Amino acid sequence: MNGGHKPTIERARGLRRNETDVEYRLWYELRARRLNGFKFVRQFPVGPYFADFACRTHHLIVELDGSQHAGSKGDILRTAFLNANGFSVLRFWNGEVQGELNAVLETILGVLEGRIVERSDGDGLLCGVRFDPATMRQERSLAASVSREVSRPRREEDPVRGLRVSP
Repeated sequence: MNGGHKPTIERARGLRRNETDVEYRLWYELRARRLNGFKFVRQFPVGPYFADFACRTHHLIVELDGSQHAGSKGDILRTAFLNANGFSVLRFWNGEVQGELNAVLETILGVLEGRIVERSDGDGLLCGVRFDPATMRQERSLAASVSREVSRPRREEDPVRGLRVSP
């Protein structure tokens, strides 16, 4: 093992040992390829950040957010960094995992299977951003993207999650 990676590995292990109840609940459903055979890892290091969950083969990061993340500028920068490094980011509130676990899992599957392909402006974090695909972030600046998406009318939506879906 390279000595330069040891602090990162130790930090990831510590985060895994101290996971929240909500993280454990989602991890139980994602671990061991339980979600339609997709492999997930938890507390995955990407640069200076640790993603809650990641499906590395599909470059998808799933983040769980508590109330401390509401309107967080740090999350905007984090998402931009993750997108710039080729990862799409899907965010859920802790309460969504606690109360709507099946809808959360179906949304994750929708992204992995290509049914959810566009940036979503549902109810939530970062001016409503719940899904931010990497390809969109690479094509335009963060500021232009946020202002355009806030004013854009919604298209076809999944009634449970408010996410745009492709037919």
